[in-house]
Amino acid sequence: MTNDANIRLECLKPAERWTQPTGEEVREVLRLAGFSGSKAAKALGLGAKGDRTIRRWIGEDTPIPYATWAILCDLAGLGVIWKED
Repeated sequence: MTNDANIRLECLKPAERWTQPTGEEVREVLRLAGFSGSKAAKALGLGAKGDRTIRRWIGEDTPIPYATWAILCDLAGLGVIWKED
């Protein structure tokens, strides 16, 4: 797993050692994945108001769930973070 992006390494760990990403880190992972908010919402199966959910994660109004974060990291090319190296 490489991390050339501005994402703290503790945000790229298995769930039991994971640190919640900041809104800027969520935004960066979306950028690396090539997702707009609506495209990410569709890819993650978040439903009709999913883009609002994405905005709440970026705005740090709601924490992003680990499983969702892990999928986004994989789609962004940051690796399979739920497995130990």
